[in-house]
Amino acid sequence: MILSATISERLYRAFIYDDRYKLYFQGLGNTLLIALLATLIGVAIGVVLAMINYVSKKTGKLKVLSTISKTYIMIIRGTPVVLQLFIMYFVVLASSDNGIFIGALTFGLNSGAYVAEIVRAGFESVDYGQMEAGRSLGMSTSQTMIKVVTPQAVRNVLPPLFNEFITLVKETAIVGYVGILDLGKVPGIIQSRTFDYLFPL
Repeated sequence: MILSATISERLYRAFIYDDRYKLYFQGLGNTLLIALLATLIGVAIGVVLAMINYVSKKTGKLKVLSTISKTYIMIIRGTPVVLQLFIMYFVVLASSDNGIFIGALTFGLNSGAYVAEIVRAGFESVDYGQMEAGRSLGMSTSQTMIKVVTPQAVRNVLPPLFNEFITLVKETAIVGYVGILDLGKVPGIIQSRTFDYLFPL
């Protein structure tokens, strides 16, 4: 029946019948929301970790925090994000029924480790003389980082951060494994109803 159906009939069943197009909009909204929230969380975590590692390397301070930061980055980058999602969804936040929040938090924690390395590289691209100049003017280390080093590093990290957002959008497809409706899960739902595996894609 599917083979003999016209293209218009197959499109109708895939998108129009039973308002199935709304599933695509809902999935797209969830995908973008998770990616956006994860980016915000990841950038916040990444900037803090990068500052800790940079200051520790250049001044010898914050060694304990730097060790914790490096351990976090190593563990997060060294384990599959799908494993992290399962742990967050079925163990850490098993009592929560907000899948969007769990997905965003998981991807945010994961992204934070990668953003930390992106931002650290941005800090490293700024000549250390800038840090010394700020300190010679009487600024504290934190003031120098915020007012002198960070503004110069921002322009170097924006392109990689945009790439990280694109990566997050693509990675969110795995949230369907824990029952969250995203853009990648919608075609499977419609395919199971129409038995047409081409047009829902």
